[in-house]
Amino acid sequence: MYEAVHAHPDGESTVARFALTAASDGFDGVVVRSRSDARPDADLDAVREEYGVDVVDGVEIDAEDRSHASGSIASLREQTTVLVVRGGTPPVNRFVAESPKVDVLAGPMRGGGDVNHVVVKAAKENGVRIEFDLSGVLRANGGERVQALRDLRKLRELVFYYDAPFVVSADPTSHLELRAPRELLAVGKEIGFDREQVRAGLAEWGVLAERNRELLSEEFIAPGVEVADHEEDA
Repeated sequence: MYEAVHAHPDGESTVARFALTAASDGFDGVVVRSRSDARPDADLDAVREEYGVDVVDGVEIDAEDRSHASGSIASLREQTTVLVVRGGTPPVNRFVAESPKVDVLAGPMRGGGDVNHVVVKAAKENGVRIEFDLSGVLRANGGERVQALRDLRKLRELVFYYDAPFVVSADPTSHLELRAPRELLAVGKEIGFDREQVRAGLAEWGVLAERNRELLSEEFIAPGVEVADHEEDA
């Protein structure tokens, strides 16, 4: 299982601190989903080796509109392993869902955002994972928390009705906001998930990382076709 985090300078905690906490919480890895203008200056391989968890480079685009999203997706796709675009408004949500180069549509219900069957069907057709962002349930109070639960329940009904791909995250900006998998499983139950569905949503970040690492490798040409190493005859 993986968590997707905002590391310093995009967040408050360093990549190393996130990795340490994630390892102690029982995660297999973290995806560093920082904004493109605030990507951490860290040796991810060294962090991975020191703390024994996978550390995946990622970028999160905070799309202001379709035009901004389109340009950012084109310029960043080949520069990162996991490409996340934060949605919210219905037009942006739909555009992201229709963009096969995007891995994850993040926070689609935030800020009064909404998702309908058109967005979910497009996400399924283009292999774009829809994020269940649990931060509103974990860190909001009162009416805001109630609304976050309502939104996530609606999103769950649509995603499962159309069998669309999804990820789960608490969207932490600090290691103090990381929640162990068992806590996220409990939150998922309030939304209507069973335990295995939440586990699958957390694991999907790792599935994306493994797939994209292969696609971005120099050996990859096309599905099922790779460059083989041939030793010269002595």
